Amino acid sequence: MDNSVLRDDMVDGLEHSLESLPEAVAIAMRSVPRHEFVTDSPYQNRPTEHYDTNTTILAPTTVARLLSALDPKPDDEVLVVGAGVGYTAAVIAEIVGDARVHAVDITRSLVYEARENLQRAGYGGVLVDCRDGAEGLADYAPFDRILVEASAVRPPARLLAQLTDGGRLVMPKGVGEQTLVAVEDGEVAESFGPLSFKPLLVDGEQTGSIVRNRTRREDPEYEGRGWHAGHGWEQDWIDWGGRG
Repeated sequence: MDNSVLRDDMVDGLEHSLESLPEAVAIAMRSVPRHEFVTDSPYQNRPTEHYDTNTTILAPTTVARLLSALDPKPDDEVLVVGAGVGYTAAVIAEIVGDARVHAVDITRSLVYEARENLQRAGYGGVLVDCRDGAEGLADYAPFDRILVEASAVRPPARLLAQLTDGGRLVMPKGVGEQTLVAVEDGEVAESFGPLSFKPLLVDGEQTGSIVRNRTRREDPEYEGRGWHAGHGWEQDWIDWGGRG
């Protein structure tokens, strides 16, 4: 079947399943050749695993939810934290123009892959750089929109500082139980329901690197519950100082 027909079917399904899908997002998702970014059943509405990098390639419905919350407008300057394979950046580029989209990822091999995918799909103007996502991309700030494709307890301060006045940052907020939120003027302006993302990484945590002591990003929520808190991903990176 023709890929354009598969794209239309995919977006038709999203419009039916989601409460609302902005017209600009729907048109962009009908236009971007997802098969240039995802080789395993690209038009099925499910996430897939990028096993080489321990990265989850987002399902189309998740991309639609993120971009509906982000609400990018033509000519907005946009930063995507967590470039992944480049698909989300391509959909945004279809709305705002590829030269206005910047993306960062902490995993160098993904940066190379995203660049290749974007170039092949016709969005070569998107800048993709290897950076610690929490640091943002100050050289190209300010941004009208920032999308964080990873969870954190609170929006990183350096990302908030890179927003324009009236700018909007969208991210999954929380650990364990997460909520998709839009942050404006440093405060949560809107919430868009639950979803689950992997935590935002810092340098040293990406696949293939030596994992360093990560206590500087220890979650106060779990710290307050005591060192014997229930087992979860936080147990893998908190330095308990030899307790227990």
